Amino acid sequence: MTHTPAIETAALGKSFGAVRVLGDITLTVPAGGVFALLGPNGSGKTTLVRVLSTLTRPDAGTARVLGHDVVSERRALRARISLTGQYAALDELQTGTENLAMMGRLRGLGRTAARRRADELLERFDLTGAARRRVLTYSGGMRRRLDIAASLVTPPDLLFLDEPTTGLDPRSRHTMWDMVTDLTRAGVTVFLTTQYLEEADRLADRIALLDGGRVAAEGTADQLKARVSTGRLDLVLDGPAAFADALRALGDRAVHIDSEHATLGVTTTGGAAEIRALLDELDPDRTAVRAFTVRPTTLDDVFFALTGRAQEATRV
Repeated sequence: MTHTPAIETAALGKSFGAVRVLGDITLTVPAGGVFALLGPNGSGKTTLVRVLSTLTRPDAGTARVLGHDVVSERRALRARISLTGQYAALDELQTGTENLAMMGRLRGLGRTAARRRADELLERFDLTGAARRRVLTYSGGMRRRLDIAASLVTPPDLLFLDEPTTGLDPRSRHTMWDMVTDLTRAGVTVFLTTQYLEEADRLADRIALLDGGRVAAEGTADQLKARVSTGRLDLVLDGPAAFADALRALGDRAVHIDSEHATLGVTTTGGAAEIRALLDELDPDRTAVRAFTVRPTTLDDVFFALTGRAQEATRV
């Protein structure tokens, strides 16, 4: 594995009119494995992917991908990368085989080689049974698998996956995760954007948290979790009134809010003395808290703590 980073950016910026979408993005993405860019809608994830994949020119700063400048060397770079966007870029009136063979021809393969590669990818992505069906008959999960297959007609050194599992059912999402893992084992570097914290936690070797067009935090999942706390205390309150009183008392300390289930979460070290003190504060009469659970910190907690989005993101 090379020691040259797959991606290097310095003070990268992009605006659309008066709206600053990316501001001073400085990142180093190692070659190999999965790098996840995590953030809510509107945080700038897709714009950053478009800049790094040469589809959008930056306004400021620099970016090098696989050693190539994304502006001055974009033609050389495009030959080494692939991009799967949020929506499947497929011809719905063609079959799965026809879509992949067409992509192979566009990438310079001969007719026979393109058809052979299409058959290989259809088998790899468990789509052989649907190879001769029109794509308009495919399920969402099948379309996403075919879309990624199209990105691999000529194997890239770096694959951008922009929210590849959005809208998929849990089974299809897990299938997609397995495919991403297989790609990295084959030596492909994967740059993944996602809104799903579980997805980043499971797949990524390193994670950057993007918020408001800026990098709020970066590191491994364990490093990010350690920045927040060693755990979270979830409190189940005894009804709406008790829930409202506890929420007022906790204020900004509440990192998880679920009004439907009358549950509040607060970061904790897990120490007995700390938990007793918190229970005494919120429930001095021993009538408001119905149950509590201490659990390890998740990336949800990291996200809420570093972006201040607990109420808007988790209130039901």
